[in-house]
Amino acid sequence: MNKADIVILDSLTLGNDVDISALKSLGNVTIYEESTLEEARERLSTADIAIVNKVLINEYTLEKAQSLKMVALTATGFNNVDFKCTNERGITVANVSGYSTQSVIQHTFALLFYVMEKLSYYDNYVKSGEYLKSRIFTHFDRTFMELSGKTYGIIGLGEIGRGVANVAQAFGAHVIYYSTSGKNNSDMYERVDFDELLRRSDVVSIHAPLNENTFNLMNYEAFKKMKKNAVLINVGRGPIVNEEDLAKALDENLIAGAGLDVLSVEPMKEDNPLYRIKDSEKLLITPHIAWATLEARQRLVDEVYKNISAFMNGGKRNVVNPLQ
Repeated sequence: MNKADIVILDSLTLGNDVDISALKSLGNVTIYEESTLEEARERLSTADIAIVNKVLINEYTLEKAQSLKMVALTATGFNNVDFKCTNERGITVANVSGYSTQSVIQHTFALLFYVMEKLSYYDNYVKSGEYLKSRIFTHFDRTFMELSGKTYGIIGLGEIGRGVANVAQAFGAHVIYYSTSGKNNSDMYERVDFDELLRRSDVVSIHAPLNENTFNLMNYEAFKKMKKNAVLINVGRGPIVNEEDLAKALDENLIAGAGLDVLSVEPMKEDNPLYRIKDSEKLLITPHIAWATLEARQRLVDEVYKNISAFMNGGKRNVVNPLQ
């Protein structure tokens, strides 16, 4: 394939500050910020290659896609793809992994320290004008602690979990972990069961995938087992945390606070029980941005380019097909 008709169906998921010029060297690139299923169905009808993040690739959206040969995912996950359908049509699917590891590790600690050091309160103290009235140079009405010497509990010791463990250890924390699959082992850190992790940890940090072992893992019973000064961090998947139970735990001061980058439904819905908690000393929520530093998003685009380029030259770089 010398040149291809390439369509990007949801460019908003990449941002407008990344360089996609390399993609344009592969052929004619048509960019859509977002696509409904009906729009995707029409836009795929003349495409050779589709670049997709969340748009469903299924029998409906592919019905008119007579020339489509490849779906290049701008993500690691591929649950938006009907592989039975793509296999029947001979469409290759490729994903990207590992591009956001450092970004997620960094955001984990951004969430933690914002909550742990009561930065919302102290920032507001200065900006409200109260600091102008102070008789001394400092102010410490909200007690905060050092991470050094504390126990940092990690749920899910994959690549990101191990990176977080390394940073926590560099801050002087003792790292313990719970393997949700039972497969991850590390001689560098202490492995414990779930209840022991909850009981001992000053920080509970979630870096696990969503599956039958992790769905609703952090529920009211789990929060009752945690330390009252503990902070929960979730940069894994939203449904790992029962949001109604977390709201209740925060209201009852069962834990000190939580920092979340993922929710059960995204974008957030108004009926989410966490939406009513406006106290940023207790709860910080960011809109699924842990993965999204500029560098990570550029790496993602660069990897997509390499996947497409390899395919156009007869290769199978990062091809995924769970049915084979």
